[in-house]
Amino acid sequence: MRHHILIPTDFSENAWSAALYALKLYAQEPCTFYFLHAWTFSSGSRTYVSPSYIDSLQDKSKEQLAGLKARAIIESTNSDHIFETIFSLDSLEDAIKFAIEKHKIDQIAMGTKGATGAKEFLLGSNTVTVIDKVRLCPLLLVPNNFEFVSPAQIGFPTDFNRGYGNEIQPIKKLADVHNSKINVLHINGKDKLTDIQNDNLEMLKAFLNDYKHSFNWMPEIGKKEQAIESFIEEKNINILTMINYEHSIIENFIKEPVIKKMGYHSIIPFFVIPHKN
Repeated sequence: MRHHILIPTDFSENAWSAALYALKLYAQEPCTFYFLHAWTFSSGSRTYVSPSYIDSLQDKSKEQLAGLKARAIIESTNSDHIFETIFSLDSLEDAIKFAIEKHKIDQIAMGTKGATGAKEFLLGSNTVTVIDKVRLCPLLLVPNNFEFVSPAQIGFPTDFNRGYGNEIQPIKKLADVHNSKINVLHINGKDKLTDIQNDNLEMLKAFLNDYKHSFNWMPEIGKKEQAIESFIEEKNINILTMINYEHSIIENFIKEPVIKKMGYHSIIPFFVIPHKN
């Protein structure tokens, strides 16, 4: 199965870090990588700007995109990796949505700093995140200068409050790529589960039956994000993955400074899967 991966870029090293991580994560997989640059021009004054000057700036960005593609081709070790570029005059959000639909993107890989990084959305004036804006496919947030290691251990915090369906597939696909173990985390004691939670726990066990996995229980002492940080360290988790339900634990991650800590200064990438009703 060919993966179609979108990599938004502002040509910063942080954006390149995300691209490099994606290249190494899928080094053995057939992939088409799309480098997307959403071009914008902001003038500090209302003075006239000639069309030829605008054209020259756009041409420079297009050249940078071509250079990025050439750099990725050199880095890739797989002849079944294809690289495409997308230059857009739309807003970043609209450009991402259009690219997802046109190119059947199944994952976004994004840095967590820079003009096109997650920080712009997470700390934007409307306090709305790209996680909530773009719910069409999973989003992989990669910390700056992250040194790639094969993700032998995947962390999956969940509250068992909802049943599991297609949103589990991206986690299983990720596990397939590196034969990873899926470490499920529930923050609270197993003996405190409701009947519904127990039913959902059994459902998740069935879904993961053919995969290496474990179920882990941590007491709710302090904030959930602190428990997750401890879990990452104790289990040597390489990628943290979560399902973005409405009114779920991930909303607290967005509203509280934990994304700042775990995203911008994180030791591991963060894989967010949108829940589709």
